[in-house]
Amino acid sequence: MRRPARSPAPADAGSACRREDRGEVRGAADPARSPDPADAGSAWRREDRGKVRGAADRGVATVWVVMAASVLCTVFAVVLALGQAVAARHRAGGAADLAALAAADLALWGGEHACAAAARVARAQQAEVVRCAVRGEIAEVTARARFGPYAPQVRSRAGPPRGQPGLPAAVP
Repeated sequence: MRRPARSPAPADAGSACRREDRGEVRGAADPARSPDPADAGSAWRREDRGKVRGAADRGVATVWVVMAASVLCTVFAVVLALGQAVAARHRAGGAADLAALAAADLALWGGEHACAAAARVARAQQAEVVRCAVRGEIAEVTARARFGPYAPQVRSRAGPPRGQPGLPAAVP
């Protein structure tokens, strides 16, 4: 089916391009107003040459933003998890230290009294005593503190100071 002939565009129009293959002049000022939608892309102006080249890149910035946001969220989640693990370790360490000091304070009353005091102190620190041993005046306590998915165990030892120059030595 042959299309009806159109009047050629004025010769001084800067946006008109000559189609060499058909010998006709196409001078549609706006490709969207072209009478044939299939030919909308063929009416091409000098101003639009740069726009046609980047048409395939539309939406790429959105993909990059989504990827960058995903990476940042992942890094943030890892940093939070590491922070939670460190906080759990510090909580367990503090509970073990205080429980060992409480056990060493009551070591001369016997191991049962000392370990009961260590368990009370650990519970007050939101931890639990896993192991408690008293030998002489030295108490060794292992405490576990649950913080999120982490439950580190920390061992602590307390007793009288070792002999220093000029002071009497502790009884082993």
